Amino acid sequence: MSPTDAAILEVTDLNVDFAVDGYWVPAVKHLSYTIKRGEVMALVGESGSGKSVSSMSIIDLLPKNSRTSGSIKVAGRELRGLRGSQLRHVRGNEVAVIFQEPMTALNPVLTVGSQIIETLRLHFGISPSEARTRALELLAMVELPDPLKAFNSYPHQLSGGQRQRAMIAQSISCDPALLIADEPTTALDVTVQAEILDLVRSLRDKLDTGVLLITHDMGVVADLADHVVVMRAGEVVEAGSTREIFGNAQHPYTKLLLDSVPRLGQDLSDAPVATVADAVAAELDVRPVVLDFEDAIIEYPGHGRVKAFRAIDGVSLRLHQGEVMGLVGESGSGKTTLGRAAIGLLPMTEGRLDVVGVDLSIWSRKRAHDVHQKAGIVFQDPASSLNPRMTIGQSIGEPLLLAKKFSGAGLEREVDRLLSSVQLPSAYSTRYPHELSGGQKQRVGIARALALRPELLIADEPTSALDVSVQATVLALLRELQAEFGFACLFITHDLAVIDVLADRIAVMHNGRLAEVGTRDEILRSPKDPYTQRLIAAVPLPDPDLQEVRREERARILAAGTDPLHP
Repeated sequence: MSPTDAAILEVTDLNVDFAVDGYWVPAVKHLSYTIKRGEVMALVGESGSGKSVSSMSIIDLLPKNSRTSGSIKVAGRELRGLRGSQLRHVRGNEVAVIFQEPMTALNPVLTVGSQIIETLRLHFGISPSEARTRALELLAMVELPDPLKAFNSYPHQLSGGQRQRAMIAQSISCDPALLIADEPTTALDVTVQAEILDLVRSLRDKLDTGVLLITHDMGVVADLADHVVVMRAGEVVEAGSTREIFGNAQHPYTKLLLDSVPRLGQDLSDAPVATVADAVAAELDVRPVVLDFEDAIIEYPGHGRVKAFRAIDGVSLRLHQGEVMGLVGESGSGKTTLGRAAIGLLPMTEGRLDVVGVDLSIWSRKRAHDVHQKAGIVFQDPASSLNPRMTIGQSIGEPLLLAKKFSGAGLEREVDRLLSSVQLPSAYSTRYPHELSGGQKQRVGIARALALRPELLIADEPTSALDVSVQATVLALLRELQAEFGFACLFITHDLAVIDVLADRIAVMHNGRLAEVGTRDEILRSPKDPYTQRLIAAVPLPDPDLQEVRREERARILAAGTDPLHP
């Protein structure tokens, strides 16, 4: 067997069970696959299908209430049965992981730079100055706009996408033979996603690295993967090359996944853009205004040598009753900052802000409390927004209890109804957040935000952690609830295909300013701003052949010295 044909990972008859209430519950059943050097294999399926569980079992990162059987070999070496010190050598040097949730994977009390230095010195024994130099190189490699600033920042000081890139820099620091990428582009905007996928592809080519890609984004699968394994309820239902799966899927579940993928422009009107825009504007003008930013400026104060940072610079934006507005842009563009200010979680520096009839231009606890009775928010990172000491039922019921809407048996019935509305069984009310998958935790966050039936819903990347079939269900659910109750929704996302399904209008942000605002048809069919045009061009296509053409075209432009994403 030639080196290029050698298997870097061999998983044979892998079974994973969890002890729940005195019983062993299977999570992965008889899983077998092989990844060769220089090959990317995608593991896809719904939340809870066993994708992440099976990957974490490779380096023994499962909780204590688990048991595994079967064989796991890396470069021909059996990993099952290795002792702690032996496994620690494997982690990082031979196998590295890009985790799904960077906020929980990074240490909140250490700067990003110190965490990367710690990894480099532990594995290579180099000096602090050498480790610092290498850490800055890695942060530059993952396209952080200011590597030195990121090096000196704590995780909470970075945006979601910037945290993900910092974690990727730490993961690739030891040049691993196998890279497990667990939703590596979940928190990234489309332009940075394209760069990260190029980075993973480059790492694979340079080091002949095998990549296990775990994702729900079929555009990412089409762009990067050589082979696909489809899982459902812990079992493999179909496997094959990427082109076979996309071009001739056999299993009904695989077909359902592919049919659920949102495709940019699929729901656009055939009417002329100007006609649609005029009709939307005329309808909105007669509705009450629910959210009104006027010349808004929001700054994060400086301290020590760190200067004050202006995250929002002169933004004017108006949201009407019953309207869904998509707020899109790259990570760090100010989307989340604007959304948090809209619900009273961040004070204004200058300008005017009116939310559901409450003037939040000058922040006060009383005014913020009044807003919270009429507005809800779904946060980007469900793991850090849910209290780990509270059950799912307690988390969802807390807003209802504090607002004195329900209590006792009535509260339990309402919690069950909310769980059902986000496609979770009522039995989940007794579970804790760590017992749920990433997508399931995100659905809990949505149920909690909708508990008080708000007039305004701030949705900050609410579908970023969801697989495509559940994503379609949640988007349909939001449309139904919005139509029934008439609440306005500010939908913050980096996924233009998702916002295409939902939005009446779209606002595009760039470096804290509004680049363009218009109806869905205006932005997606006839964008005027060059930045908007680049965003749309960077959206991955869920088709291997079309995506290959798009990737080659981008490579030609880069080779000519003009980056279409960062001019």
